[in-house]
Amino acid sequence: MRKLKLQVQMTVDGYIGGLNGEMDFVVWDWDDELKQYINEITEPVDCIVLGRKLAEGFIPYWANVAANPDSPEFTDGKKFTDTHKVVFTKTLDKAEWDNTVLAKGNLVDEITQLKKQDGRDIIAYGGATFVSALIQQRLIDKFHLFINPTALGNGMAIFKELDSKQDLILVKARSFDCGIVVLNYEPKRD
Repeated sequence: MRKLKLQVQMTVDGYIGGLNGEMDFVVWDWDDELKQYINEITEPVDCIVLGRKLAEGFIPYWANVAANPDSPEFTDGKKFTDTHKVVFTKTLDKAEWDNTVLAKGNLVDEITQLKKQDGRDIIAYGGATFVSALIQQRLIDKFHLFINPTALGNGMAIFKELDSKQDLILVKARSFDCGIVVLNYEPKRD
């Protein structure tokens, strides 16, 4: 069965965005080692799942990057643009983007169906509501938490909606020169 990975930028105090979704805390001065780590996470992926709010910025951004062969992010832009995307939404009626379909059904059913399909890994990107729902429903198989060297004190959290404890196993912890520490966890399965 395919695995669902989560890749998310966070602060040291556990927020993925400010109170209004600001992400100005993210360190973007990535060294080659961190870029290689990202490539290792995304290389075995052939499906991206996104919440609607993030998709509205994410998909056009990477399409613009992919349209510019001189961009230093061109390879990433091509990867994200060419990869099949599933946008979870209750409000959109049709996908406006290439290689994208909408998922409007039950989150657990839709993700379970995706995991059962033939293919490679799936990666999730999203805002607090979407990611919280994935975590609450125990759908994430691998967590890649990019801890940025900033504390906000308040903001959008992804673990606040848990209705019970979820134990995780640390698979790897790695620090990078830019100050980001990546924590890689898997759920502890009984």
